[in-house]
Amino acid sequence: MRIGLTYDLRSEYLALGYSEDETAEFDRDETIQGIESALHRIGHATDRIGHIRRLVERLAEGHRWDLVFNIAEGLNGIGREAQVPALLDAYGIPYTFSDPLVMSLTLHKGMTKRVIRDAGIPTCTFATVASTQEVAGIGFAPPYFIKPVAEGTGKGVSGRSIVRRRQDLPNACARLLEAYRQPVLVERFLPGREFTVGIIGTAERAQVLGTMEVLLLPAAEPEVYSYHNKENFEELVRYRLLQPQEDPLTAAVEDIALRAWRTLGCRDAGRLDIRCDAKGRPQFMEVNPLAGLHPEHSDLPIICSLVGVTFDSLVARIVESAAERILTSPAARPDHAHHHRPQ
Repeated sequence: MRIGLTYDLRSEYLALGYSEDETAEFDRDETIQGIESALHRIGHATDRIGHIRRLVERLAEGHRWDLVFNIAEGLNGIGREAQVPALLDAYGIPYTFSDPLVMSLTLHKGMTKRVIRDAGIPTCTFATVASTQEVAGIGFAPPYFIKPVAEGTGKGVSGRSIVRRRQDLPNACARLLEAYRQPVLVERFLPGREFTVGIIGTAERAQVLGTMEVLLLPAAEPEVYSYHNKENFEELVRYRLLQPQEDPLTAAVEDIALRAWRTLGCRDAGRLDIRCDAKGRPQFMEVNPLAGLHPEHSDLPIICSLVGVTFDSLVARIVESAAERILTSPAARPDHAHHHRPQ
């Protein structure tokens, strides 16, 4: 297949004057190179497209692809991860990973938890606040855990995210509201074990790739898998692979992850974060349907390496899962002949 690559390259945005924090979710050059090299090794031709504005230009020039390998995070708005998928849908071009609805929903952690809660999947008590005045309406007791409602890569998450006294909550929320210009998710702090579950596949074909426990080392920011800890994981974090057949808790964690993945309609591959409450009961925290794919530094490839799945095999399985949709895409149907498609 001829596969286009859509992505937001961190180095490009840094060169334009954006900050380290603003570009934290974007991909490193070696991630793009790693994916492209893997696609070549498994027999595909590639075409680097880049970010959404480049995609718009290429589509307007008449370029088309059999499949787009999309890892574009987007820059602006709550629906930024949905922008490339929506544009590709408009042109009937199949792509990897989830559709615009799922991408918009899952970036908003509060909305995601409402859907998860409604589906009967365990998730801790929470509220979203758009102003410090709304903090007074929170009806559950501390300790709290706060983070921006629509960021990834641990942005806005630090040791200060744990708020142990109710009177400290307004100022803590004000700090995040000012820094990120979006609502704050306030959850009951979960003090227990933390897990990351890798998933491959879509709907009934989805399966758990592996589950690893996040263990913070003595030099790490305590009690929180923060942006600082993630960025310096080689020195601050240890990942331990767990086997569900050896640990009933792991089996329960994987069941929650798979139920959440299917409930939300996530596709192809991704990961979910789950943490235990004070009684040791696992609770859904969040899902990443556009998981990082740095071959060595991202959680999903790390899980794959722990279970013996090569990076090439991961990329191949993502493409195979997405390729099943090619047969049902508008471009593949007789009523969407080439001359009817936008040129």
